[in-house]
Amino acid sequence: MGKDNHNSSSNNKNSLPQTPKALKQTPQQAREEFSREFTELSNKNRNAGKSTDQQGRTKR
Repeated sequence: MGKDNHNSSSNNKNSLPQTPKALKQTPQQAREEFSREFTELSNKNRNAGKSTDQQGRTKR
């Protein structure tokens, strides 16, 4: 016989995944975290540039 023509949508399609309250961040906490991560990245990039200079390469 043919396939079942069950075309109704499921309940899960209309809902978003839920985050537990303990894992939620305030906007201020998110900004602070991004700021820390960007600072770490810029420090790594700055230090990486210094290490290549110490290897005897000339800066252009």
